[in-house]
Amino acid sequence: MACFDRVSPALREILLKLYRAEKPVEIDHHLYEFGSVEYHVQSSAADPQHNYLSISTPLLSQGALLSYGLSSYTMQMVKQVCSDAVEIVEPAKEGYQLTLKLNFAKVPIGKDSEKVITQISSVQAVILSSQLKEMLRNVNSQDTSQGMNKPIKLVYHPREPFYVIRQPQKITAVFPMRFREHSDVIIATAFFQELMDVGSSEKWAKAPPCTWSPIPPPELRGEPLEDLSTNGGFVCFDISSHHVEGKKLDKTVWSLLNFYAYVKNHVKCTRGFIQRRMQKRLESLVEVLHEEKLQENGNVKKVKAHAESRYGGKLVSLSKPKNFKRRCRDLTRKIMQIRFRIKIHGFRHFRRRWLTIPKFSSPLGYTKLQ
Repeated sequence: MACFDRVSPALREILLKLYRAEKPVEIDHHLYEFGSVEYHVQSSAADPQHNYLSISTPLLSQGALLSYGLSSYTMQMVKQVCSDAVEIVEPAKEGYQLTLKLNFAKVPIGKDSEKVITQISSVQAVILSSQLKEMLRNVNSQDTSQGMNKPIKLVYHPREPFYVIRQPQKITAVFPMRFREHSDVIIATAFFQELMDVGSSEKWAKAPPCTWSPIPPPELRGEPLEDLSTNGGFVCFDISSHHVEGKKLDKTVWSLLNFYAYVKNHVKCTRGFIQRRMQKRLESLVEVLHEEKLQENGNVKKVKAHAESRYGGKLVSLSKPKNFKRRCRDLTRKIMQIRFRIKIHGFRHFRRRWLTIPKFSSPLGYTKLQ
């Protein structure tokens, strides 16, 4: 799988150490990178000026037919990478597609040396992009006898194949999208729809048109079912002649090779952003609830303190002898007023005369039962 950076940082670091070494260094180092890429760096103390770099990388394959050799166009592109200090060794060492002989004596001194070492460290990216460049260069070719409207399955990584369909005046690149998590499918679907909306605007009219569909495009009819079974749909880019003119060819090719990596990186960053926002939101809610609880506890403490201060002040004031005696007399007087009846002069005589209940005798007699 192609990566965002064209330069291998680990290989660049090793080559810079070899170039800057004051004494001859004996090195026989194997370096492995993601995507089944292997580098073999060899340096002999007897011949420090001549170092060997062997590269093994997954090459472009069509369907089940694997490609082990490099085309003449790819070899030509490799020779353009600092031809003075780099020499192609033929045949390549066993198990590798390419072996380069590096002559550090021809590397410029100063700041240009890092630039040359960086170019040498990007050879694997040159191999990857040169194969697709060779296809896209012939967009307007008049030869319609070879592969017109026939999908070509290109495999850089076994789980990430894509198709190139050659049509009149354009080439269509189709990417079947697959994701492990259902949440990734939702994020990627929203991204593809946004990509279509932005691509259809006037601002990006010069960019390759992008379309997304949950079902395979008609051009892929007849392809194996396992290749068309996806959960993320199909993304298509239409590459026309003005997309591959001059320096645009290299940019277009590198964008297509990195599309899978770009989508995965976008999904990963978006998922992380959503998780951080949710965590931040949760923390803010917890903080609000915590402040509310502290506020309630503060109010309760204030009420208790107010009550204690109120009754405590009264007790302190009652502890004084004079106030205590006076309050006791007032309390006793109030109790006496409540307990004893109110006395009104002459009321008893009025009650006996006017409020006496009369006695009645029944005309019917009754006999007491024994």
